[in-house]
Amino acid sequence: MIISLIKQCNNLSSLKAVHAAVLRTHDLHLNLFLCTNLIAHYASLGSPSHAYTLFSAVSSASDVFLWNVMIRGFVDNGLYNKAIALYSKMWDVGVRPDHFTFPFVIKACGFARDWRLGKKVHGDVIECGYALDVFVGNALIGLYGKFGQVETARKVFYKIPQRNVVSWSSMIGVYAQNGCFEDGWESFLMMLNEKITPNRASVLNAMACVFQENDAGEVCGVVTGNGLDLDRSVQNAAMQMYARCGRMDIAQVFFDRISDKDLVSWSSMIEAYAQADLPLEAVELFKEMREQGVLPDLVALLSVVRACSSLASFQQARWIHGLVIRSFFSNCIALETSIVDLYVKCGSLMYARRVFDEMQERNIISWSTMISGYGMHGHGREAVDLFHQMKALIIPDHIAFLSVLSACSHGGLIAEGWDCFNSMSRDFHVTPRPEHYACMVDLLGRAGRLDEAFEFIERMPVRPDAGVWGSLLGACRIHSYTELAKIAAGHLFELDAGNPGRYVLMSNIYASSGKQKDADEIRDLMKQRGLRKVAGHTSIEIKNKVYTFVAGDHSHAQSDLIYMELEKLINRIRQEGYKPDLNFVLHDVEEEMKEKMLYAHSEKLAIVFGLLNLGPESVIRIKKNLRVCGDCHTASKFISKVTGREIVMRDAHRFHHFKDGACSCGDYW
Repeated sequence: MIISLIKQCNNLSSLKAVHAAVLRTHDLHLNLFLCTNLIAHYASLGSPSHAYTLFSAVSSASDVFLWNVMIRGFVDNGLYNKAIALYSKMWDVGVRPDHFTFPFVIKACGFARDWRLGKKVHGDVIECGYALDVFVGNALIGLYGKFGQVETARKVFYKIPQRNVVSWSSMIGVYAQNGCFEDGWESFLMMLNEKITPNRASVLNAMACVFQENDAGEVCGVVTGNGLDLDRSVQNAAMQMYARCGRMDIAQVFFDRISDKDLVSWSSMIEAYAQADLPLEAVELFKEMREQGVLPDLVALLSVVRACSSLASFQQARWIHGLVIRSFFSNCIALETSIVDLYVKCGSLMYARRVFDEMQERNIISWSTMISGYGMHGHGREAVDLFHQMKALIIPDHIAFLSVLSACSHGGLIAEGWDCFNSMSRDFHVTPRPEHYACMVDLLGRAGRLDEAFEFIERMPVRPDAGVWGSLLGACRIHSYTELAKIAAGHLFELDAGNPGRYVLMSNIYASSGKQKDADEIRDLMKQRGLRKVAGHTSIEIKNKVYTFVAGDHSHAQSDLIYMELEKLINRIRQEGYKPDLNFVLHDVEEEMKEKMLYAHSEKLAIVFGLLNLGPESVIRIKKNLRVCGDCHTASKFISKVTGREIVMRDAHRFHHFKDGACSCGDYW
């Protein structure tokens, strides 16, 4: 009767009233059963202090069950250090733990991040003879997983003689938690082969390990075949699983099926779209989430900022920045850094630097982002100056060095680049990686020091990778150095055989130097290997709508007007001294046709479209998916001069700011 009254209490006041009644009619010092139930219920109602007061007053403190109840009460309330301290006291007073004690204590060690004590408790487990107990073993698997000790967790797992579904689920979870996805998936299959029916946790852990569509289908088949409930968490996990497999269509189906979408559902789907390089879908879903009255969390905000960065939309950048300022996460260093990166990629260094300067705290990523931003926009000197400021506050890592070396490369700062590169290992014990060597090759190659760049490659202490040879090939394209380009391309066709850009670049080098037969052979090699050239296109955003152009495009409603204005514009810039560079037409056609093909490049079409549809004071911002055409670069300088408009052009590698007939890159790109 009294036990029933205790269990019916759903708040502290009612439990205290029952406790008082018990004290009037029973001697709790002698009634261990009543006392244990009161302690357990105090802890379950979130009052471990009342539970411990009663525990301390009981004379029968030698009973291991009583100690277990109190230790569990501390663990369930997040008081892990108190649970650990009580475990130590247990040994001091001579109470020997049993197989119920250890799972709680092991859990406390994991959450307290106490690695040394965790190992000691494992020793106690062995001493007390519970090393083969399935419940203790399951707890140890989770403990070692938290500390990244996958191999130790695996040894514990295989020593358990009677593994249950929790054992398998825990082991699969350890694999997923530590990035051993293939091992996790194989363990899930092994579990099925041993005729162990999966539970919800094992399915969720298996989903975290899946990166192939057929495996994803198998997990979903297991879910339906075993009658497992497709609750929201399982649907969320299935959605994320298919997104990782590249099947956003199926992920969307699972998302749509969730009738009671929570913040995790929305954030996961937004993040999936951003990671799948579907930025427009990510932004639209984010807006839909807000319309549903769901406040975004940090994951959703970071994802939509990343999506806006991909769009390179200045209008979207201002919109999302305003939301971040009004959010609870405005002083989050990761979010502020992502906003800096957003403005960099939208072509506004002024706003990026403003956000950077207003940050209350900066880490190495914040500094590296701003340094890299200066480099991308052709401000190498400012990047180096900021790098020196950073060094006075933070020890640079390999990312910071990569940022400043890239900036030196784009800015032609050879002496500064060598100084930074040499200081890596000498002053900061940072071992250069292949990407740092690639930056140095790029730095020397852009400056025309191609023989020096090749000698540098030959002296490298590590094997040059595709990035290194790619930098050399790009420099050969700039300076028409065909013989060295053949060497670089030979390595690239082995190291990066599936990248069509390498073949196109080598073909263009041959074509521009008049070796059309060699150029055709490279194109034939591409076809033999089943590779296709990435089509170039240029996009521009006007009134929150993105318009995309390809060379010779006539698909737009304003095409007639665009080409009419383009012809007028070409005539104007010709009068200012513009001469078309026919080297950038690589087709074997008549000279007049080459000029017409140059005029219809996607960059020029997008600029004219912007001139027609943006206000007279607006900056024209365009984005090219490949390296900007050299003739379009020259034409853009003249267009900025004759129209008095600023043009910001982002290509695959950097930004170009055209104003008053000049480019921010100083024609060094």
